[in-house]
Amino acid sequence: MADGSIGSPAQLRDPNFTPPLARAVPLGIQHVLAMFVSNVTPAIIVAGAAGFGFGSNSPDFPELLYLIQMSMLFAGVATLLQTVTLGPVGAALPIVQGTSFAFLPIMIPLVAGKGVDGLAALFGGVLIGGIFHGMLGLVIGKIRFALPPLVTGLVVTMIGLALVKVGIQYAAGGVPAIGTPEYGSLLNWSAALVVIFATLALKFFARGMLSVSAVLLGLIVGYIYALLMGMITFDAIGNSWSRAAGFALPVPFKYGFEFSFAAILGFCLMAFVSAVETVGDVSGITRGGAGREATDKEIAGATYADGLGSAVAGIFGGLPNTSFSQNVGLIAMTGVMSRHVVTIGALFLILCGLVPKVGAIIRTIPIEVLGGGVIVMFGMVVAAGISMLSDVDWNRRNMVIFAIALSVGLGLQLEPGAVQYLPGTLKVLMTSGLLPAALIAIVLNLILPAELADEATEEVSGGMAGHGDGSLPGE
Repeated sequence: MADGSIGSPAQLRDPNFTPPLARAVPLGIQHVLAMFVSNVTPAIIVAGAAGFGFGSNSPDFPELLYLIQMSMLFAGVATLLQTVTLGPVGAALPIVQGTSFAFLPIMIPLVAGKGVDGLAALFGGVLIGGIFHGMLGLVIGKIRFALPPLVTGLVVTMIGLALVKVGIQYAAGGVPAIGTPEYGSLLNWSAALVVIFATLALKFFARGMLSVSAVLLGLIVGYIYALLMGMITFDAIGNSWSRAAGFALPVPFKYGFEFSFAAILGFCLMAFVSAVETVGDVSGITRGGAGREATDKEIAGATYADGLGSAVAGIFGGLPNTSFSQNVGLIAMTGVMSRHVVTIGALFLILCGLVPKVGAIIRTIPIEVLGGGVIVMFGMVVAAGISMLSDVDWNRRNMVIFAIALSVGLGLQLEPGAVQYLPGTLKVLMTSGLLPAALIAIVLNLILPAELADEATEEVSGGMAGHGDGSLPGE
């Protein structure tokens, strides 16, 4: 989409350049389309874990709408902090912020089955964790040594592995339907599969905005299929629309505020991972869009905005925000580095967040249809982690670190009863799987002697160690 009608090559690489409005608005909306589904999905998952009803007649319907509304509103607010800046807060780059998947393994155990009562501790953790996250901007350059690709790749992979179960449950009929005759029915799975195949077809056989928005358009195709199959009705859509207000402002501390050690520690620890992810995204934007490395000021400003955006969101019932990697790729694809384009997208998100009827339409999406999109998204999270791990030098030292961290983290996640006698706080943190895996990897990476890296790997790999050039053993 980048061509001479937008601006000169030098202008396109300038974050302060504003393309003509007729091109800037579609480019801004394109950024929103690329991240929209990923942005609202965590709110829906948290609501489902809390036990909120998903029908438009459910008494929890307003709470679910509010969580979706806040996801859109504060993604826009956090994005404005990045593009417009507020003092040292913000990178003044085209960084799109959105609700982070990384915190879901922490959030789900905190709210599981507790309904509205579990949200006070959750948002207390979001607020304190956000403040801590922002403070990392002061030292982010100094702590990166503790988070090499071995650690960050493991954590991202674990995030995806922790969430793939959710995608399967949604595709089969949703958590409330487990054990019912309808759960896992052919009708449920057909809706999810329509979304998956439509998404794949658009991603690999379409071009431009059709490819960029493949998940969103796949959900629309699945929505139409579900409507034709009688899984949703026009009456349900109309009821959902009529129950939602036309305009609503956020309410501070709507669900109260509670200091939970488990929540605060969990969110603060995950802030390290989110901060490093943002550093990578900022570097990707400057390299892909401007052909240069990111400055220390830009990295610190982006981290400040990450934390402040999350803290403010927590006050009003929003979930933690982070930079969205899919939009980094979009900048490289369009060649337009303008932060003002992303500002337009942020304003569009804020507008959607102030109009609950947008959330009401999102809520009419059947859980099975959403499951198809979630399977794709969470699978991509796992793939992204594996891609990061491909940068690791797989010597014996790193293999041991990875093996122990993955075994303990994934094992505790799969068998939470193994730590049933731990105090409540520790139990929540350990059964997330993510935090024990991350801590084990960080600590072992710092304390194991580097001399192990020079030793052969056959002892722990059974002679199946690969070669640096990717060939099979013996080639």
